[in-house]
Amino acid sequence: LENGTKGGPTSGQTMEPRGIGREIVFVAVVCNAQLLTQAGLGISIAPLHIIGANFGTSNAQLAWFPAAYSLTVGTFILFAGRLGDLMGYKRLFVGGWLWFALWSLFAGVAVYSGQIFFDISRAMQGIGPAILLPNALAILGRTYPPGRRKDMVFSIFGATAPGGFLLGAVFSSLLAQLAWWPWAYWILCFYCLLLSGASFMVIPPDDPVAWPIPRDRFDIYGTAAGIAGLVFLNVAWNQAGAVGWQEPYNYIFLIISVALLSLFAYIETQVAHPLLDLEKFAVQTLCVLACLSAGWGCFGIWVYYLWQIFETLRDATPLLACAWYAPIAISGLCAAITIGLLLARLRPMMIMLISMAAFLIGSALVAFMPVEQSYWAQTFVAVLIMPWGMGMAASVVNTVVNYSISLSLGIAGTIERTVNESGKNVLAGYHGALYLAMGLSGLGFLVAVTSLLREVTSEKR
Repeated sequence: LENGTKGGPTSGQTMEPRGIGREIVFVAVVCNAQLLTQAGLGISIAPLHIIGANFGTSNAQLAWFPAAYSLTVGTFILFAGRLGDLMGYKRLFVGGWLWFALWSLFAGVAVYSGQIFFDISRAMQGIGPAILLPNALAILGRTYPPGRRKDMVFSIFGATAPGGFLLGAVFSSLLAQLAWWPWAYWILCFYCLLLSGASFMVIPPDDPVAWPIPRDRFDIYGTAAGIAGLVFLNVAWNQAGAVGWQEPYNYIFLIISVALLSLFAYIETQVAHPLLDLEKFAVQTLCVLACLSAGWGCFGIWVYYLWQIFETLRDATPLLACAWYAPIAISGLCAAITIGLLLARLRPMMIMLISMAAFLIGSALVAFMPVEQSYWAQTFVAVLIMPWGMGMAASVVNTVVNYSISLSLGIAGTIERTVNESGKNVLAGYHGALYLAMGLSGLGFLVAVTSLLREVTSEKR
């Protein structure tokens, strides 16, 4: 999964950068894809209530600010990864920065329009990271041969995730409190433009590719059905969390999504070059994806509702909430380095088991945390533990990770709306959502244990 180069224009080649200085710049530019993907999530969660007050948004609709972004990041990754295979990873990588810059600009301009345009801009903005992530992984995969150096580079890539979220949260909070929140999006736009130029200069060129793309090598119908099905499924759950299931269109969206995803599964078994070759998915691979889906769904709920507790129930400013959240960057770096060292020594499912345990413990600490309790008692410990559940991988996994965050927020919103007594008991609503996070991480933990036992038993036979 890590190489992401199978069938690509540079498959089988490695081209390590010459010189330590050039290698540092190369790795930094490529790792910015992961850093800014997570910053794009933090940039809306930290100043959530400031942006919502600007638009006059109801509390139920606030979840769309991060969910719209995660929806398209998760939905378009497989599509973008396949395009990279056919058109060249560097071309897509540079183009991804330009797209990210354009819609970051529009997200800031939305201050003059309204919430709907902002939500649309956030969704379109998420396509940029969807293009960047799989092609960044493919670029690293083709650059380094298998070995310790490659493991560490991929670990560094993963380590930027918690730091990226914190970076986006801090700068957006600073600008929202002391200046004007759109500046965070406009500065992000400028930085993406700089990275597009840097990527053009430091990343080795792609091999020549066929143009136009041969139609038989790109599964256009499967892609359309898959993307549409995932979008309808996500919109149904997130909108239900905002307005409730009494609205008939949510059921219609859900039925359409099931039909489209069923069509996608059928198409993938019929075409020569499927977007997702379902026949090659081993049981262990499915277990890994199930764990990741449950674990990252848990994380999406945890980070969103932890921030709500900080700002709504503990009356923290966005900057103070960032300070409380800051230890996650250091803990995340330690976790990534440790995982990089352990990759060659432990079974993959053992690492997955550790990750699921971290998600479960971190979410439980917040779910059972008294509102008036000292930060240092449970909150601090949860913030230190949660990054040990975070990791990195390739296109399929990134689809699961980012889509799970968005979908889980919709389901959590439905639970919150159901148990908060029409807004009279805010804490009960937050607890209900966090109990879902615990359930998801617990499910992932059980899947990891079962898969590990199955693996050990098979070897003994």
